[in-house]
Amino acid sequence: MTAPSSDQPPDQPPDQPRYASPPCYAQDVPGIPAMPVSEVPAWRKAMRATLIEKRMATPVAVRKDGAKLVANLLDGLVKPGPGKVISLYWPFRAELDLRGWMASAQARGARIALPLVTAKARPLAFREWWPGCPMERGVWNIPNPAGTPEVTPDTVIAPLVGFDPGCFRLGYGGGFFDRTLASLSSRPLVIGVGMPDCALPSIHPQPHDIPMNVIALGDGRVYSRRSG
Repeated sequence: MTAPSSDQPPDQPPDQPRYASPPCYAQDVPGIPAMPVSEVPAWRKAMRATLIEKRMATPVAVRKDGAKLVANLLDGLVKPGPGKVISLYWPFRAELDLRGWMASAQARGARIALPLVTAKARPLAFREWWPGCPMERGVWNIPNPAGTPEVTPDTVIAPLVGFDPGCFRLGYGGGFFDRTLASLSSRPLVIGVGMPDCALPSIHPQPHDIPMNVIALGDGRVYSRRSG
């Protein structure tokens, strides 16, 4: 799910269209009580299970419509073309299926990468993908490019299990997303994608959690994190 181009990319990519959706503010959500650090892992595990169950119960047609809306949003947010290196994902457990957009972006000249787990507690690697490239089964039986070149993305598009108004992402609990972003010498533009019902008041972010720049939802809304 989860590499890079500019040292500190702007919170909005150049020439990005304006959206009416509210921005994501990290600490400005009132009325959310702090949770003891010791309780956060168990809470996240329970919330993760609830949200995945809800996502898998969402009708296929609803998810397809959501994926189309997100794909349209990504055209404006990312503007795929020559010179772009974009990491996406192979859909798993009812995540939005963006493989059509992935192929379209590649056809427009962008280089596409898929993330793969190399070892437990290690950052992800990114291998280039193109339609028809050799694939093999990886962790969780998810297909990965086999033997294709490793690349460094300037844009990372990651599926959401959940997210909060600070643009913090609830993932699968392996820590790969944050560990990978923290390991990079320069930061990519990070976009989280999902259906609107994965919104949470807070994921109770911890010091190791790294927020996303932008969230694109399957109801057409876009949220972006305020700079500073």
